[in-house]
Amino acid sequence: MTSPDPIEVIAGPDAAGQRTDRFLADTIGALSRSRVKSLMQTGAVLRDDVALHDPAEPVRPGARFVVQPPTPVAARPAPQSIPFDILFEDRDLIVLDKPAGLVVHPAPGNEDGTLVNALLAHCGDSLPGIGGERRPGIVHRLDKDTSGIMVVAKTEAALATLSAAFAARDLDRAYVALVWGSPTPSAGEIEGAIGRDPRERKRMAVVTRGGKHALTRYRTLRAWAPAATLVECVLATGRTHQIRVHLATAGHPVVGDPVYLRRIPAAAKSLSGPARAALLDFPRQALHATRLGFAHPRTGQALSFERPMPPDMIALVAVLAN
Repeated sequence: MTSPDPIEVIAGPDAAGQRTDRFLADTIGALSRSRVKSLMQTGAVLRDDVALHDPAEPVRPGARFVVQPPTPVAARPAPQSIPFDILFEDRDLIVLDKPAGLVVHPAPGNEDGTLVNALLAHCGDSLPGIGGERRPGIVHRLDKDTSGIMVVAKTEAALATLSAAFAARDLDRAYVALVWGSPTPSAGEIEGAIGRDPRERKRMAVVTRGGKHALTRYRTLRAWAPAATLVECVLATGRTHQIRVHLATAGHPVVGDPVYLRRIPAAAKSLSGPARAALLDFPRQALHATRLGFAHPRTGQALSFERPMPPDMIALVAVLAN
């Protein structure tokens, strides 16, 4: 089996000083940080045409990285018959609507019952393995309890091309979220570097040092002032938990968010009865990836997919509307 095409990444100004392994893992969605480290050890990562072996080497703005993924390996997670909704499929890729509650790939605590297990049952042994045996074909991820559109590669070439598109932010990603309160202005931008919360490492936060540049554009779709607002968020960057962190930092956390909503928001006081109970008891973050657009990795054709909110979010909005 031939090796897949190399992936090229140019470091922007916001990458200055970051560890190389973390920068490449965050930029190339198909490779984990540990996978990047192992590739560096084998000389498969070049910086400005010279092999780079130190994962902790600080990134220099303008540096050109070339990552040569290894020859794909057989994926080890077991195929499992788990239903998922396919929006589009050809020989190169699958576009699907991931339901809330489905983990994307196996990890400690979630060894099976994941989207990868479902994809292996659907595709057989054809999924590319350059992302490692636990993440075959995975170009990007959605959080377990975020629903919506994802693209999965079915060939090594498609995985490399799509990963490069995500790294270059050369695609369109939009989400809808139900948030507490009324964002002011009703449309705008939220900008703030995102990094690990220094007080709680499992959370992300807007930080003043060591974070990665992040920009979220939002607009109000429907408002129930002052209690809650349905917003569309478009990602100009794609950081971990970006929308959830930015909205919470702006004072409008996503309804139901178990990580960034720690207490009953003041906006809840304006609600009573079923609406208040429905919002406070919503069992997940009310966040849905509603639109994804990108160039087809083989043909170059512009593709765009949209998916309405799932039934649980539709029902939540209906309670507010009534």
